[in-house]
Amino acid sequence: MKKNKNISIIVAIAQNNAIGKDNKLLWHISEDLKRFKKITTGHTIVMGKNTFHSLPNGPLANRVNMVITDVKNERFEGCEMAYSIEEALEKADPDRDIYIIGGGMIYKQFLPLANRLYLTVVHQDFEADTFFPDINYDEWITISEEKYEASESTKFAYSYLILERK
Repeated sequence: MKKNKNISIIVAIAQNNAIGKDNKLLWHISEDLKRFKKITTGHTIVMGKNTFHSLPNGPLANRVNMVITDVKNERFEGCEMAYSIEEALEKADPDRDIYIIGGGMIYKQFLPLANRLYLTVVHQDFEADTFFPDINYDEWITISEEKYEASESTKFAYSYLILERK
């Protein structure tokens, strides 16, 4: 497998690592969705098929959408398909950054390979059926942190963190 470029994980997690329930996000933070779009536009996004199915309008515009599935010959219109983590990395354009966007099993498999984490941490616990794997913060350096208080439009306090692997 070629050593890949920049593999980043982008995820919004609750303080108990919750990321989803019933294949849906647990909260709506408009600013976070805009940040996600700004960071990932023009790059490759890699996701599992449940994450793809959770997208409201199909493939995300202005990005290469790559879906990993273990069902051979499964296809989703407007997406590149991969049948393993290794194949996704082989197929990815070496000139584009790779952003891993979910779900739980995809995050777990890519976490050891990632060299950057874009975290939105929502400062409360949520009931969920999908969780982000535990992060060993000793392996990471925080290069950026922005904190936001709860507001009328956003009912939760949250922080943006960018971590790089040491």
